[in-house]
Amino acid sequence: MTTQSLSQLEQTQDFIRRHIGPDSEQTQVMLNEMGAESVDALIDEIVPQSIRLSGLPAIEESKTEVQALADLKAVAALNQVNTSYIGLGYYGTLTPNVILRNVLENPGWYTAYTPYQPEIAQGRLESLLNYQQMCLDLTGLDLASASLLDEATAAAEAMALAKRVSKNKKSNLFFISSDVYPQTIDVVKTRADMFGFDVVVAPADDVVNHDVFGALLQYPSASGEVKDISDLIAKVHEKKGIVAVAADIMSLVLLKAPGELGADAVIGSTQRFGVPMGYGGPHAAFFTTSDKYKRSLPGRIIGVSKDTRGNAALRMAMQTREQHIRREKANSNICTAQVLLANMAAFYAVYHGPKGLKVIAERIHRFADILATGVSSKGLTPVHGTYFDTVTFDLGADKDAVVKRALDNQVNLRTDVDGQVSISIDETTTRADINTLFDILLGEGHGLDVAALDSEIIANGSQSIPASLLRESAILTHPVFNSYHSETEMLRYIKKLENKDLALNHSMISLGSCTMKLNATAQMIPVSWPEFANMHPFAPKDQAQGYKQMIDELGDWLVELTGYDNISMQPNSGAQGEYAGLVAIAKYHESRGEGHRNICLIPSSAHGTNPASAQMVGMKVVVVDCDKQGNVDMDDLRAKASEMADSLSCIMITYPSTHGVYETTIAEICDVIHEHGGQVYLDGANMNAQVGLTSPGFIGADVSHLNLHKTFAIPHGGGGPGMGPIGVKKHLAPFLPDHALINVDESTQGNGAVSAAPYGSAGILCISYLYIALLGKQGVTDSTKYAITNANYLAHKLSQHYPILYTGANGRVAHECIVDLRPIKEASGITEMDVAKRLMDYGFHAPTMSFPVAGTLMIEPTESEAKPELDRFIEAMTCIRDEIRKVEAGEWTLEDNPLHNAPHTLADITDTWERGYSIAQAVFPVPAAAANKFWPTVNRIDDVFGDRNLICSCPAVDTYKD
Repeated sequence: MTTQSLSQLEQTQDFIRRHIGPDSEQTQVMLNEMGAESVDALIDEIVPQSIRLSGLPAIEESKTEVQALADLKAVAALNQVNTSYIGLGYYGTLTPNVILRNVLENPGWYTAYTPYQPEIAQGRLESLLNYQQMCLDLTGLDLASASLLDEATAAAEAMALAKRVSKNKKSNLFFISSDVYPQTIDVVKTRADMFGFDVVVAPADDVVNHDVFGALLQYPSASGEVKDISDLIAKVHEKKGIVAVAADIMSLVLLKAPGELGADAVIGSTQRFGVPMGYGGPHAAFFTTSDKYKRSLPGRIIGVSKDTRGNAALRMAMQTREQHIRREKANSNICTAQVLLANMAAFYAVYHGPKGLKVIAERIHRFADILATGVSSKGLTPVHGTYFDTVTFDLGADKDAVVKRALDNQVNLRTDVDGQVSISIDETTTRADINTLFDILLGEGHGLDVAALDSEIIANGSQSIPASLLRESAILTHPVFNSYHSETEMLRYIKKLENKDLALNHSMISLGSCTMKLNATAQMIPVSWPEFANMHPFAPKDQAQGYKQMIDELGDWLVELTGYDNISMQPNSGAQGEYAGLVAIAKYHESRGEGHRNICLIPSSAHGTNPASAQMVGMKVVVVDCDKQGNVDMDDLRAKASEMADSLSCIMITYPSTHGVYETTIAEICDVIHEHGGQVYLDGANMNAQVGLTSPGFIGADVSHLNLHKTFAIPHGGGGPGMGPIGVKKHLAPFLPDHALINVDESTQGNGAVSAAPYGSAGILCISYLYIALLGKQGVTDSTKYAITNANYLAHKLSQHYPILYTGANGRVAHECIVDLRPIKEASGITEMDVAKRLMDYGFHAPTMSFPVAGTLMIEPTESEAKPELDRFIEAMTCIRDEIRKVEAGEWTLEDNPLHNAPHTLADITDTWERGYSIAQAVFPVPAAAANKFWPTVNRIDDVFGDRNLICSCPAVDTYKD
């Protein structure tokens, strides 16, 4: 090999070397410890030969960062980003640069995990509490969740809530106003069909003619009308129905709150609060409701509790992973929220404050007035005399000419209604833009003067919002929204919150089943490129050729890596992918005249989202037992599959299993289900242990979702965003989701949508695209091998101090292992919670606690962690075991020991110290912790107190004092 070719090879493989943590020397030391000859020999011990692929996947070779970014930039240039007035829930917005750089582009915010360990997540929890308060103020209701996936799915969740809480138990009918956003109607109808609800879509006024359990109204309407809906709400209430209102967040700065009009729930998107359109997402949806419905609210709620020192502390309340507890009885299957984007929206509100938001909203409305007034003076009267930002015109035969002039001026209007165009103004609109709109609507030579019209409107006042609907109640009165309006103040507030959170930029996060791998900077850069960030999801498809090429290429790669035949990018979370996959299965059975098949078999080890998803598509869950080794009990599976063969719809199974082993019977499981007429849904949560070595399609599965925020490197964002595309075998492909406004594929024409945008959160697909492009066929395969190697090294070292609950045939684990703390708890009284909190003193986030087995920790190191970080974690766990032995020996009491009192804070060591162990033992238990100390900002939080005293709005300002 020549020197030149060697250099090219080294450059090409450079990213592989940087992504995979252990180098060759570290790897050899680990292999020696485990008694394995090589990485490949170790893999041969672990992954069953019967499901091994024979060669590398048929994707490209790896690229350098420079080349990959240059190639993607050329793809992005194929997008034509027109000025968009399409609206329908997606608007141009100006992301304050202090938020863009210090939140969206900051690994301190985007690499954090969901705040299940709240003591080291107080920063993002405070920001999410701000988000909830913002939503409460603007909607006028009592209780808010900390974001949902998008507006359309939030509306579907509102329908489900209405069915749960409505006292009109005899009704099975849900009413949707025909002037709700088309994509929302699409998603809600799909969900209703799966639930078995009847739906009527009709003009809003028609709701009074129906006996409904719930209704969905839009405020302002999709065509822009601002109308008092309080009488309609009251009439639905008279019939014991529940009313959800889909509202525009910016309009509520000026409009009377829907809660004041009588709404039971208010949903919408916070996208226009500083979050780029991103061709559909990710964006945080809001959901508010009355306090009396708090037990039925979907998603996560941030609540105020107290720590052991009695200080206010924040945590996720009630709904925290409630699907893992209630399973098929859960309120929803939502596991991922849109936390990063909710935080951006919250910071946008904090930065601008109530006065700044009012200036922005009034300017948007005034520009809409200028547009409407100007064209009205020339004889083109808007369809509605009242509006906030959206003006609709009935053009009849002139529509085609107007649309052509718009496209010639690189402008997109809403055009999906016959004879009409709608124009939605946003905060990016300028006076020059309004003049261009005059040219488009009226032709050149109209003689209108934007400045003169503006002066006229300011002088005469606006009449386009009814006086009775003008907001009178104050918003954002809490000090947090009135304190940080200079960039210096905002920068420091963001940094103050960031410092309270442990993320991947501090230490490894060893969460089993969550795959907290490197989110490479090069992969994140294109998210902010305007060619990707500023594209409206309903822009004409010929303007989005760059997106199409990227999505198609990524889809082809994922098809190859999964062994499936087709893929849908629409689901914007793993749980949404589960739902979409099960919808496809249900529709497949129905197409064959077997719509009665409704039994879903689920192993007892499964993720809690699995049974929750199954109930969302009307399936009955039957649990299959697992044996003492954690494998599916084949006798129980065969018996239940045979017994229920006539009604068997599918099995949902995770591979490798949630217990962290490659079950050798997986192909047989698929055969058993197929023999009895069922389909195999293979949960893609653990694809990081499959890519390049095996695949769901090769194993025999029919459909899987892929957690792109796990296996394919989209960061977790403190609890979201995620993406959950589904791969399917060809017989299920005709049943993939489509979209009401943008046809995804001719073969799926007319299928219902599962998400608001045709390609889900398309704005972050570039991350997974670059992940695969940078690693190539060798790199993605090596990533799997090293994920397994690292996990087995950890399991081997920890097994000297803790029992490892499950192992495979050769005593090895897959890419994660479960440490069993139950014997230790029985011997010492020390709990898994104590170990989790004590790890914070060592500078680590705890592994996954008490899932899938109570009293355990599930550990997954990923391929991205080098040996020194693995050893640091092993050292921490070893030292913690020694601390437990001191409790067992009576050297420390059960009430006075560093585990029971963990985590330790600065408040502990600056107060009088009267404990049976030293300050140094408490906060600097090993030199590594002292060298890079992360200080939790609160002591252990009282979960029970928080649930019994539910406070989900910003507390009084004095509680923030240090």
